[in-house]
Amino acid sequence: MKHRLQFATKKILRMALLLLGVSVVTFLLMSASPLDPLQTNVGQVALGTMSQEQVEQLEAYWGVDTPPLERYVGWLTDLLHGDMGTSLLYRQPVTTVIWQRLSSSLLLLLTAWILSGVLGLLMGMAAGACRGRWPDKLIRGWCLLISSTPAFWLAILLLLVFSVWLGWLPVGLSVPVGMERSMVSAADRLQHAILPALTLSITGVANMALHTREKMIDVLESDYVLFAKARGESMKSVVWRHGLRGVALPAITLQAGSVSEIIGGSVLVEQVFSYPGLGQAAVTAGLGSDLPLLMGITLITSAIVFGGNLAADLLYGVVDPKIRRRAAK
Repeated sequence: MKHRLQFATKKILRMALLLLGVSVVTFLLMSASPLDPLQTNVGQVALGTMSQEQVEQLEAYWGVDTPPLERYVGWLTDLLHGDMGTSLLYRQPVTTVIWQRLSSSLLLLLTAWILSGVLGLLMGMAAGACRGRWPDKLIRGWCLLISSTPAFWLAILLLLVFSVWLGWLPVGLSVPVGMERSMVSAADRLQHAILPALTLSITGVANMALHTREKMIDVLESDYVLFAKARGESMKSVVWRHGLRGVALPAITLQAGSVSEIIGGSVLVEQVFSYPGLGQAAVTAGLGSDLPLLMGITLITSAIVFGGNLAADLLYGVVDPKIRRRAAK
């Protein structure tokens, strides 16, 4: 138990340093952006009609006249006190905006992450077990096609088929248009989330399936599997008893790493479906030079990605007893 706590503490400290590095890089990129916050959000025509006093007030509000180092130190100091600042576009605390958007995106991200992992694992195991036969060729062809398909194009295609042509699902948004918030049911939210979640799930299957297939082939060609077959074990028993255990660790690693891909894909998918989630808020903050909001979103999403990798590291000992025993030593 002591070794596990030490291991987790080291990982958490490393995660904190990585988050600090991410915040520095994000701030530098935003500072180097060619976008002028005043022209982007106010407009050149409106600026021309304002007095010098009004322009100076706007510059102070957007932080144009504040040195970059001073702005970053001030933001970091507030963050250490639990304050992420106030969104310049939404005029609300950054934590409030992120929580509102994350609560909408969480359904998409979790659904896509679970579905892509389960489907990718099962498809990869099936392809590896049927190596060279038609199921293997079909799964490989499908994965290669999906891996080369942009997420936004797939989103547009699904939107065209299921919403425009068939009319089975809503065109976009997260709730029905014109309905009061108190009247929106869980079924309504689920119906609006189906297409975005399906898009993210499909695009996340390919890597898991192809990597699991290769690992499954290695496991089935190993000596202990050949010995199991010689003892009379059926192919089904070999796949589930030995194959699943052999591909579990690589699958956990890939699934933990896919969190970043799903979050990145959600930015494009939410734009296509006009889904008011965290990805759409990040695009709005970037284009509108809303530095506090973009810094907060970047920090939260990075923490989710690093947290997924940490969870994978901790799960290794649960899945593989050898790793658990080495950690105990």
